[in-house]
Order: sequence, then structure tokens, then C-alpha cells
Amino acid sequence: MGTTYGDWVRERREAAGMTQQELADAAVMTRSHIAHIEAGRRIPSPEDARRLDRALGTGDVLQRFRPGGDERPVKEYFESARQLKQQATVLREFGLSYVPGILQTEGYVHALLRQTFPPLSEAEREKSVATRLKRSQILKDPVKPVVWTLLDEAVIRRPIGGPRVMAEQLTHVADLADNGRIRLHVLPLSVEGHVLMASMLKLMWFEDQPPAAYTEATFSGMLHDEPAQVERLQSAYQQALGDALPMKESVAVLRATAKDYANHDS
Repeated sequence: MGTTYGDWVRERREAAGMTQQELADAAVMTRSHIAHIEAGRRIPSPEDARRLDRALGTGDVLQRFRPGGDERPVKEYFESARQLKQQATVLREFGLSYVPGILQTEGYVHALLRQTFPPLSEAEREKSVATRLKRSQILKDPVKPVVWTLLDEAVIRRPIGGPRVMAEQLTHVADLADNGRIRLHVLPLSVEGHVLMASMLKLMWFEDQPPAAYTEATFSGMLHDEPAQVERLQSAYQQALGDALPMKESVAVLRATAKDYANHDS
């Protein structure tokens, strides 16, 4: 495996005899942010790269060779986004085609994984189900992270796994909202178009590092660190949220739809 951008930052730091904290102080950043850059989980913004170059005496190398914004296969970015999500103090999620992962029930996860291509073996599927359900444990903390969920209405109308699975899934999300653990909004199908129609979106805020965003389409995913792009995605989320139903109405829609599914299954 070749040297990555993060490896090169770490090598230059060590060659300069600096700790992560010393580099963070010199570049006016946090140690946590430096650690994420070196681990390959974050890409410095152009301004951060400029300050790192100045602190390390590397000319403009980190600016010129800063990784670009091209789309990569989902798996290359998903793990970094997952690790960041575990550290976030605020999460805002948009579900375009399915319920976001941390809100998924076991039956719903099984149904989604049965649709993957190429197909998973039963053992692989069981392992993936356990892994995904483990991620939802972050909701066990009653306070952090603060979670906002925006669901396209298509998510609750598409019967993934059948009526029983959908009734359980929608009731679970509605319960989380009624219990005050998440904020929930549904974007009605009557909204002809909105700025988030192209992909799902996760927005993340942290205590000690800049905010980030993760977008995912069918065969590509992208972790966004560049401040201007993150701000654009935050603004897009706010715009879509403005077209969504209020929380009380959104919960009512989920419960009514769950009841319809349950009646259809009986």
C-alpha cells in the first residue's frame, strides 16, 4: 500500500520533531483534527492545508496535493464517516430511499441486506446485521448526539420487508421522536422537487473539530470536509427542512402509515 496524504503529513510532522498537539498549536487547529487527517479520516480545507504547510515548512506541497473532491466507491469513505459519526455531538440525517442506519430495526436491516448485489451469504448477512444494529447504540445516550432526521415520504411508502417489518420500523422511529430522543420531519411527496433529491445526506458537528458531511448515491460516496461545500450541504438541508411537515404532524403520518401496514398484515 502506498503512502497516503495522511501518512505524508505524519511523516513531515515527525521529521520536524513535533507532537500532534504541537503541530495543532502551530497551525491553529485541534489535536483531534490533526489525528483525523493523519489517519485519513479527514481532508484538510485549503486554509488548513496552507497553515499546515507554514507550520511544517513544506512550502505549498500540502495545498497542491490536497486530495480533490472526486467521488469514490462507497466503501472507501463509509468507514471514515462511520467513525466520525460516533464522535459527533449533533447529527442531521436525510433519508432519501430508506430509513437512516442508526434508526433501523433488525427486520428492516435484514430486508435491506437481502436486496444487496452480489448477494450475501447467510453468515455474511448475519454479521452485517449485528454490525449495523450495534451502531444504533449511540442512541442509548439520552442526550448526545442530538439527532435530527428528515425523511422523504417515499421512505415510509416503500414496503421494504413487507407490511409487518414496515409497521415495526415506522413505530420505532415514531417512538424515538415521541420520547424526545430525535427530532423527526417528513418531506411530503406533494413537494414537487427539492435540493436533496440526488442522494442521502449526513451532517455532523463536533466539539473539537470542523463540521463534516457525508453524501451517498447508488455506487458512490463522499466525505466532505471543505468548509464551503459543507456549508452548501447544510444550507440545502435547511431548505428541504423548510418544505417538510412539522414534527407533530410527521409523527402522526408515521403512526398512521404504520397502522395501515399492520392492518394490511392482519
